[in-house]
Amino acid sequence: MDMVEGLRQTRDLSGRLRLTRTNRGLFVNARLSTGIAQTCSRCLRDLDWPVEIEIDEEALPVIDPVSGQPVDTATEPDALRLTDHHELELEGAVRDAIELAEPIAPLCREDCPGLCMVCGLELGSGPHDHPDEGIDPRLEGLRQFVDDGGAKSK
Repeated sequence: MDMVEGLRQTRDLSGRLRLTRTNRGLFVNARLSTGIAQTCSRCLRDLDWPVEIEIDEEALPVIDPVSGQPVDTATEPDALRLTDHHELELEGAVRDAIELAEPIAPLCREDCPGLCMVCGLELGSGPHDHPDEGIDPRLEGLRQFVDDGGAKSK
């Protein structure tokens, strides 16, 4: 499936699709899952982000099945539509649902510590320490507010 630029699907789409005929068209009930490529917003690791989507919409015809005449679609312009051959095309609805499920700030894990602000190494990769020699002298006055243990003094 063609995704929006910058979004790449990593797993095949799988799930359950149920179609029910209504007096106006088809009711589409879908529960689908896939995966999309993401980057952890803290440590910049590549992720295979699982995506679960649900589609509950009525697909309406563009051609009246009895008369064969075009149906006025202006009354419901955002409705899911059957093709002019009365076929159901779900690619656009599925793509939109996947794009809406894309996380704003994905994390590789809840407690991801991210990257070191000094050296850029991943903080979760192990202990590393930096000397305090590189502290901006303009911030030296703030040192009186912090004990050696890192707790605020009162």
